[in-house]
Amino acid sequence: MAQETLSFQAEVKQLLQLMIHSLYSNKEIFLRELISNASDAADKLRFEAIAKSELFEDDPNLRIRVSFDKAARTVTVDDNGIGMSRDETIAHLGTIARSGTKEFFAQLSGDQQKDAALIGQFGVGFYSGFIVADKITVETRRAGLPAAEGVRWVSAGEGDFTVEAIERKARGTTITLHLREGEDELLSGYRLRSIIRKYSDHVALPILMKKEEWDSEKGELVEKEEDETVNQASALWTRPKSEITEEQYKQFYQHISHDHEDPLSWTHNRVEGRSEYIQLLYVPKRAPFDLWSRERHGGLKLYVKRVFIMDDAEQLLPSYLRFIKGVVDSSDLPLNVSREILQESRDVKAIRDGVTKRVLSMLEELANAESDEDKAKYAAFWKEFGQVLKEGLGEDFANRERIAKLARFATTHTDTPEQTVSLADYVARMKPEQTKIYYVSADSWQAAKNSPHLEVFRKKGIEVLLLSDRVDEWALAYFTEFDGKPLASVARGDLDLAAFDDEEKKAHEAMNETMKPLVEKMKDVLKDKAKDVRLTFRLTDSPSCLVADEGEMSGYLQRMLKAAGQNTPEFKPILEVNPDHALVKAISPERGDFGDWCHLLFDQAMLAEGGALEDPASFVKRTNALLLAR
Repeated sequence: MAQETLSFQAEVKQLLQLMIHSLYSNKEIFLRELISNASDAADKLRFEAIAKSELFEDDPNLRIRVSFDKAARTVTVDDNGIGMSRDETIAHLGTIARSGTKEFFAQLSGDQQKDAALIGQFGVGFYSGFIVADKITVETRRAGLPAAEGVRWVSAGEGDFTVEAIERKARGTTITLHLREGEDELLSGYRLRSIIRKYSDHVALPILMKKEEWDSEKGELVEKEEDETVNQASALWTRPKSEITEEQYKQFYQHISHDHEDPLSWTHNRVEGRSEYIQLLYVPKRAPFDLWSRERHGGLKLYVKRVFIMDDAEQLLPSYLRFIKGVVDSSDLPLNVSREILQESRDVKAIRDGVTKRVLSMLEELANAESDEDKAKYAAFWKEFGQVLKEGLGEDFANRERIAKLARFATTHTDTPEQTVSLADYVARMKPEQTKIYYVSADSWQAAKNSPHLEVFRKKGIEVLLLSDRVDEWALAYFTEFDGKPLASVARGDLDLAAFDDEEKKAHEAMNETMKPLVEKMKDVLKDKAKDVRLTFRLTDSPSCLVADEGEMSGYLQRMLKAAGQNTPEFKPILEVNPDHALVKAISPERGDFGDWCHLLFDQAMLAEGGALEDPASFVKRTNALLLAR
């Protein structure tokens, strides 16, 4: 087949421009990315060869080779992994097929440090080669295809690439980087070895380079024909913890996650018993840009007896821990295990339960630590992943109490939107006569903080949780009490805090009797809008508020579900009016504009809780008329 010139996908062109302008703050990372891809190619071959051993052809010993040519000014990374067909070469090197492409580019900011992390998370490390190369040549053949179906791919990173068929006996992929001017330091065996040992020492495949010896006559290092293994070439998770340095743990995390930053925390242990497996689990420092994408696949790398089985084995983690990265290596699962088998396997359920408990233990250690450093780490974790972890309150009954103790909230006790208060902190500060944990939900922290429902709580000095995460209302539908104290919404039910004071209670009962005619008339006027109208003693400054009846969906949750495109049952709210407010005192059933004032109190309450009016034009017209009448 003749050489064919094709254009890069538009997103790839944008990505190449970022790469060529030195997106990575550390150029040498390109070698880590290419070696990582080569390692993945070997893992994929091992997996496919479980069913088709002939894919190994006559070369069963998997390895990666790194070499350089001073005269040609090239650095080459060669592997004998799965390789690529012509179509795969175009698909993998010419387009970004992964879901979330638009979101990915929306996150790019021009900040090198931030964008480098995104590039790694997106899994497009191949293009990092253009940081140091002005041309890249890829020669490849997929295992199992004839030698005549080799492929050569060439690009200068300027918007297009060429593809042509070649004769290639060896399966796998050879990537040759033609170095830019000024990158000659990479034409050194010592330099390449130091990069490999720094970033890729943990790779389980041997990374080979030609041995070098000092030639005293020439006064330089000379390559020998003999190969040497540069890295340790053993699976890091199988080594004793005492033999693994902190730096090696961090580099392994960057290898499996393609994250540019160090992990926040990690745990490594061997589990023995009915199920035997090794787990090495990491908490990232930052949430990936596509954490909330429905198309995103989370999960761990699964190995069976050190043989790679699959990436993103989501069956090994509950959904609310989808941010965890790491490896599980099982001694019990069959080598031909599939995603369908994983779904039903008792061994997998035992691993999933063990992984979940281990992650929660790791987070508990951070959350309960005495040191300021670990406290800061947990605060950073909660800021990035708190919303996801709170999903566990509704999903994981067995670990609900543990998750609840890890949860952090903003409250009226502090004056910042930072979620730093635990439920244990809240309970410790409860009033002696207080029996419930109170919360208010709103679209934002500011809206929650200024909710009229909080007025009497402030007056009585009672702390209230300020909930503004989208997951909160849903989670609290399942998580209803903590430490024997029920959680109660300040915007639901007949909240009679006056019961704390007998004199107040008597005064309120008398007020109810006095204003009964007014309330009954308001009910009649608002019968199409409000389920009920009643006096409230939860307000001190506002004239009215809306509440939901016990067992009914709050207005905030209704709005949230509608925004997500879900149908919700129509519940009429209850209008509560403040008998001590001047506006309420001023209206009378005998007034000709009484109906307008009733509707105004309802609409104001709807707006105050963040709701939308069904007829904004009528609200404006009615308000203007009442203002002019005064």
